[in-house]
Amino acid sequence: MHRTLRNALATVLVTGALTAAAAPTAVAAESTPSAAGVQTELRNPKTIKVADYNQARGTLINAGSKTAAKSHPAHGTKDVPVSHGTGLLAEARDEFRAADRNLPAGQKKSDMSIPHYNAVHSAARTMGIDRW
Repeated sequence: MHRTLRNALATVLVTGALTAAAAPTAVAAESTPSAAGVQTELRNPKTIKVADYNQARGTLINAGSKTAAKSHPAHGTKDVPVSHGTGLLAEARDEFRAADRNLPAGQKKSDMSIPHYNAVHSAARTMGIDRW
């Protein structure tokens, strides 16, 4: 009986000490100002709607991407894996960078022409992809 009581009291004391040690940290975290204006990292979706994928593919084709033109439009399914979209974006980005490498720096953004940059980012927004 003594041992059980002693162990119970020890557990209460340890729990109380841990709670007291954690409490100032929790209060400090609550009192810190929010990080307004800081962009949080977004995660890519697991799948992309077929219509969004095909629309993004069309945007890249209209911007002059030959790799996007060679890719097949998605069909016969409701969604496609996000890897299809990220691959499409990465291939177009690399193609545009190679094609635009001789442009003056003032006419480029992220190593490609501004219209190509806008097309790639527009396609990414259409598919809901943040990182590719």
